[in-house]
Amino acid sequence: MNNSPSNEVDRITSVRVSSCYLPLATPISDAKVLTGRQKPMTEIAMLFAEVRTASGHEGLGFSYSKRAGGPGQFAHAREIAPALIGEDPSDIGKLWTKLCWAGASVGRSGLSTQAIGAFDVALYDLKAKRAGLSLAKLLGSYRDSVRCYNTSGGFLHTPLEQLLVNAAASIERGIGGIKLKVGQPDMALDIQRVEAVRKHLGDAVPIMVDANQQWDRPTAQRMCRIFEQFNLVWIEEPLDAYDHEGHAALAAQFDTPIATGEMLTSAAEHGDLIRHRACDYLMPDAPRVGGITPFLKIAAQAEHAGLMLGPHFAMELHVHLGAAYPTEPWVEHFDWLEPLFNERLEIQGGRMLVPTRPGLGVSLSDQARIWTREQIEITSPA
Repeated sequence: MNNSPSNEVDRITSVRVSSCYLPLATPISDAKVLTGRQKPMTEIAMLFAEVRTASGHEGLGFSYSKRAGGPGQFAHAREIAPALIGEDPSDIGKLWTKLCWAGASVGRSGLSTQAIGAFDVALYDLKAKRAGLSLAKLLGSYRDSVRCYNTSGGFLHTPLEQLLVNAAASIERGIGGIKLKVGQPDMALDIQRVEAVRKHLGDAVPIMVDANQQWDRPTAQRMCRIFEQFNLVWIEEPLDAYDHEGHAALAAQFDTPIATGEMLTSAAEHGDLIRHRACDYLMPDAPRVGGITPFLKIAAQAEHAGLMLGPHFAMELHVHLGAAYPTEPWVEHFDWLEPLFNERLEIQGGRMLVPTRPGLGVSLSDQARIWTREQIEITSPA
């Protein structure tokens, strides 16, 4: 047996957990605001986890919440973080389960697993850095770039004239497609906006629409039928996120693909959606489902079912996960999180380039530290 130091198991010696609030320059409104279910979004609560080992390796991970939940995520992460101290950081699956059981009384989905997600991403970031590989290469990449589409310019608070400007600017920048928010109480306004953007950009530009769960079944039927004429890449969340039967009926009936999944918060919930054949494009959100460990389980199920993939939000993470999916995915371009990191993703020819830097390829900016409201560091006992 070789007992040389190079074969010794590395151990986690410290974990820093931070709660950072990212302000948005303009209050954001989608259909949930116009239907009175939510208020405009003014900030995003980010949960960062920084994991360090005895040999000096470090990993950065994050999760997030919108409108509410940030303090709860931080509180849960702070409680379970000590479970990582002294563990081998390579045992990522084992550690996900340990963290889950540490807070098992509050469930295996939702806020509790979203808190785990920050640690899980940090452990993968650390592992890839230690191997000298990007996260995509560590997972087994199929491509060095992924198709991307812009969402941040297409929200419902944006006047139609500005919407056309934003859409054209995104395409000129090299982004591959445009997503428009729909689902307003006045359906005629949705049709007008989609028609105007299609006419402005031409027939060749990929366009998606997102109703953010605001239609009932009869309205979804009518709108999906009307939108068939616009040759859309997909119609997203036409119904409540948990109405798998309703989504499945739309997917079976219309040529335009149905996309959903972003609001689900576990691999088990995604499994139920997949079994119902409720979509053509699956849209898992790695931080929401608990990190990369459950995301990979979801992706394996989706591949087996022959589904296309369009991960939700967090492009800094999902560009890597999309690159590791066998079928060509779409990754959502949101520039909102850019101030939090020192690095920027590159866009060329309608595609997002996968970073070649080790790990996620991002580091926290000074601005992220300034926006941090709470922070705790757990270390090995002396």
